[in-house]
Amino acid sequence: MSGTTSKVSKATALARVQAVIAGTKKHFPNGSLTIGNAAFTEASLVGLFQSLADAVTAESAARASAKGALSALRETNAKVSPVLRAFERIVLDTFGNATEILADFGLEPRKARKPLSGEQIAAATAKKRATRTARGTVGKRKKLAIKGDVTGIVVTPVTHAPASPPSAAEPTSSAHAASSAAK
Repeated sequence: MSGTTSKVSKATALARVQAVIAGTKKHFPNGSLTIGNAAFTEASLVGLFQSLADAVTAESAARASAKGALSALRETNAKVSPVLRAFERIVLDTFGNATEILADFGLEPRKARKPLSGEQIAAATAKKRATRTARGTVGKRKKLAIKGDVTGIVVTPVTHAPASPPSAAEPTSSAHAASSAAK
């Protein structure tokens, strides 16, 4: 595994380290090498390289285990959370403002709703009316009062029946004319 900046997959890096270990065992069976300022025997080099391969393998196994644990957590959370929320609502409804009992469940009493001030009510009403005007929504009675006006339409009466196109069962017009003339 060189010090290059290119990204190498873990599988490729592991295969490369294992190939280096195999080559070292084959071509340097009993020798010693000096790399940089340190002297290494074949066994110490193989042990060093094998420690890297073991670390990569352990990291991959830990990552797979973490993914499995995360998946199990998500599944369990999806099953348990709705029941937990419903139970908390039941406890809050049952014990109301009994803070000591709610504290045993790790809950706090519901906060009382703060009433709106006069200015807030006026602002909410103005916003509601502006929204209805912008959207063009009206009530049921006003909808009944709205009638459509149609102008500029000319209706032409039909004086004769339109000719129907010949069907496949009927003979063509020339064959029909010939049979009519023969009669």
